[in-house]
Amino acid sequence: MNIEQVVRHKSWLVSAGIVVVIALWLASGQLDDASGDVVAMPVADVATAKNAVRVRTQSAEEIERLIIVNGNTAPARLAQLSAETDGRVVYIGAERGAALERGDVLLRLDERDRSARLAQAEALVRQREVEYEARKRLESESYVSEAQLQEAVALLESARAELTRARLDLGYMTIRAPFAGALQERVVEFGDFVSRGDPIASYVDNRTIIVSADLSEFDARFVDVGDEAAAFLATGETVQGRIRYVAPVAEEATRTFRVELEVDNSDGALRIGGTAELRIPAETVLAHRVSPSLLTLDDAGNVGVKIVNNEGRVSFVVADIALSTNDGVWLTGLPETATIITVGQGYVASGTVVDAVAESDIPTAVAIKDEQDAD
Repeated sequence: MNIEQVVRHKSWLVSAGIVVVIALWLASGQLDDASGDVVAMPVADVATAKNAVRVRTQSAEEIERLIIVNGNTAPARLAQLSAETDGRVVYIGAERGAALERGDVLLRLDERDRSARLAQAEALVRQREVEYEARKRLESESYVSEAQLQEAVALLESARAELTRARLDLGYMTIRAPFAGALQERVVEFGDFVSRGDPIASYVDNRTIIVSADLSEFDARFVDVGDEAAAFLATGETVQGRIRYVAPVAEEATRTFRVELEVDNSDGALRIGGTAELRIPAETVLAHRVSPSLLTLDDAGNVGVKIVNNEGRVSFVVADIALSTNDGVWLTGLPETATIITVGQGYVASGTVVDAVAESDIPTAVAIKDEQDAD
């Protein structure tokens, strides 16, 4: 026998040996089963094999539903300040971001001839007053007609109007804070020349914060002006306030209603312009508290949970989240007393008959299994 034949026979022998080993291994398993030794199946495997699910029967509790919507913070007021007279900037009274009180000086324009024009207007008023008094005395003696007297009255009122304009123009040279707040932006610098109507600065009321959001048609009916509410800010702070505005008409594009929460920020500690979660108390409802992990979707994409009805069949119930806490979510839409599937809901479909195992029975079953394993 040559070397090539030896190699060919050797490969056949190796293959035959592998087949014999596999056959002996399978035979040993059958002998073990015939010997009467019962292999214990875990409780979870038994439950799955029999379409068993773990359930908890609970009753609904009365809670106050919260309307939770995302929104953003904004200043209570925003003023765009413009020049009301012509002049050159000769004084800067506040830098960007400065906190100011009402009446504080933001900037001042040059006086130019304003004081002279004011003095001229005051002198003209005095002259017209003298002329009017003289004609009035002469009118009583019939030396002056009624028309001449009314002409004196018109000239006097014209002079007074000019005096008022001169005083206002002198006051317009100083730009002041319209209310307590902060200077958001200033678009002019020292030496700039501005004309009447030119933008000067953006000024905000940061002493009061507004949290604005949009409510659905369903939720808007539960909110009124003056209601107390809270907002959870992106910075982690929770603030309290009152509803100051609820839109009487819905947005045409979204069919939502704008709502604004007014929050006190008199110390200026809160920054404005970030995101916030608005939480508004609504009506009192009956709800079940469950773990968020029990929530599932049906074929239509509706959120709900699976329960076992009185016939022992699985039923999917569409539910609304009334409240979310660290302990779980509170659901409405379920029966007042419901048997909720807590384990195995992902393996059974609606309409399936299941063996419902109460959560209270699970520890007993596990303890019995542990005792049997110890024996």
